[in-house]
Amino acid sequence: GRRPFDGSLVVVTGAGGGIGRATALAFAARGAEVVAADLDLAEARRTADLAGRAGGAGHAVRVDVADAKAMEDFAEAVLRDHGVPDVVVNNAGIGMAGPFLDHTADDWARVLDVNLWGVIHGSRLFAAQMIERGQGGHIVNTASAAAFTPSRALPAYATSKAAVLMLSECLRAELKGAGIGVSAICPGIVNSGITGRARFVGRDEAGQAEGRDRATRAYALRGFEPEGVAERIVAAVRDDRAVVPVAAEAHAARLLARVSPRATRLLARLDVG
Repeated sequence: GRRPFDGSLVVVTGAGGGIGRATALAFAARGAEVVAADLDLAEARRTADLAGRAGGAGHAVRVDVADAKAMEDFAEAVLRDHGVPDVVVNNAGIGMAGPFLDHTADDWARVLDVNLWGVIHGSRLFAAQMIERGQGGHIVNTASAAAFTPSRALPAYATSKAAVLMLSECLRAELKGAGIGVSAICPGIVNSGITGRARFVGRDEAGQAEGRDRATRAYALRGFEPEGVAERIVAAVRDDRAVVPVAAEAHAARLLARVSPRATRLLARLDVG
């Protein structure tokens, strides 16, 4: 029988692993042709290969989502080689933790360039293609439970993700009339590999390694895998959901932020790093 995304073109950034790879494979298994973009071309190729085996055609592209020109070239290449995407998942992101005053201007630039500007570039360029084609589409942006959970441990990261959530809500309002859905996905603690590359500011190399190890162990213990997030992303596109908290702690955090902002602020003061 016909699969739900047969004939669809799906672009995923940060597709070299974690949530990005799982999402690319989830769409491929449902018949989609997938463009897997990542800074690491070898990992993107691995995802494209797995997508091909899962049942959709897979293509790998190396792109730095933080680079405006590279993203423009990427969007043009997708259009030229494969056509207008039906679904774009702006998923590439980096982790950063530590006290605000230990974050340098360069740290801020790095987090915002990838986590926010990467989403801006992807949304702007591909929404323009979708509007011109006139057949609708869907944009999914990976935010985080951190988007509504202030924390002294994640000032730059949480700020970048709150911005992604707000951007997604604004875009949703604007693009609705063109039949383009926009969803913000807000995972909680997902064993995705982001912790192994996260930067712990204000620490020496040994401290960085210790922080990454502790975070990675904690995330593994939580045991929520990227495949669970990927399933929610597919459902968000199918049902046109606006904001999708993933995993129990994300739902709890969103509820707490609405019901008792004061409790959220008290929790923010805990030093969990």
